Amino acid sequence: MHHENVVATIGNTPLIKLSNITQGIIPAQVYAKVEAFNPGQSAKDRVARYMIEQAEIKGILKPGGTVIEATSGNTGYSLAMVSALKGYRCVLTVTSKAGQEKLSLLRSLGAEVVICPADVEPEDPRSYYSRAEQLEKDIPNSVYLRQNWNKNNQLAHYHSTGPEIWEQTEGKITHYICCAGTGGTLSGTAQYLKEMNPDIKIVGVDAYGSVLKKYWETGVFDKNEIYSYKVEGLGKTIIPDNVDFDVIDDFIKVTDRNSALRARALARKEGLMVGYSSGSAMDAVFKLRHQLKPSDVVVVLFPDHGSRYLGKIFNDEWMKQQGFLSPQGEDVNPYSYHHMKRVYRVYRRKYGRYIRKTLLLE
Repeated sequence: MHHENVVATIGNTPLIKLSNITQGIIPAQVYAKVEAFNPGQSAKDRVARYMIEQAEIKGILKPGGTVIEATSGNTGYSLAMVSALKGYRCVLTVTSKAGQEKLSLLRSLGAEVVICPADVEPEDPRSYYSRAEQLEKDIPNSVYLRQNWNKNNQLAHYHSTGPEIWEQTEGKITHYICCAGTGGTLSGTAQYLKEMNPDIKIVGVDAYGSVLKKYWETGVFDKNEIYSYKVEGLGKTIIPDNVDFDVIDDFIKVTDRNSALRARALARKEGLMVGYSSGSAMDAVFKLRHQLKPSDVVVVLFPDHGSRYLGKIFNDEWMKQQGFLSPQGEDVNPYSYHHMKRVYRVYRRKYGRYIRKTLLLE
């Protein structure tokens, strides 16, 4: 088989059974939809291709134009890849939370990167959303694709990821677990699966420090939910249009620490080098285990590749600095006196109400 270009290889990623990490703990059959097999090593390849193609069809992206996006990194890489192939200039606004590996990857494909502070209000002119809007005004013949609000983000997964999972499980899927960020991967896939079988349980994964779970529960945008967190690729301080709250049956919050340790465990137990938010999704499977039975078929989506986190979760020194590993390199017992004391010291001033949540490891 041959392909016309790199974009033609996007999609049809494998479904891989997880046996070692789940053995004796999770009663269900658990399969990972491993999006790192896309050419840009993430689920965002699907979104980048679809958004750009739809912008071309509508005539808002013309030859020689500029593609602009606010991105945590993966969408940026995918957009840079598609833009390089199609001859577009690509300008990306990225938060300071993105690691050096991601920034180097973006620049390697010719993207121009504008780094913005991570912990500012979305309306702040310094935020990566506001900077992207301003760049669209300043750069002639440009389009800000707005992945959080552009419904083509959802549709990319409705037309590809959803049908793939349905076919790969022969329609036997009972649970779909996916991180909620922009909402496209979660919601678009979920919409298709719900159409095929309304009984499939859709589980969104959120971060502590994000507003999404609280909004799903109450319909209230609560700024008190917002505080800084490390994990990339899930959670929001805004409510994206692409999160379809109506198709979500459950929402699970996970911590930075658990997410990092689960991702490392996937590498060591399953040979799967996947990213930080993949660890988040895996931790949600563990938190859901008491609701599962042997006949269940769980599909958990792993959004990207672990090589983008070599300076973070796969770096022992970084893990120790965060308190996720002991000075000897061992996993920190979350219930130990010294760990609880450290967490209390770090969080008591600003985040006292979250102390108990940071200790959870189910």
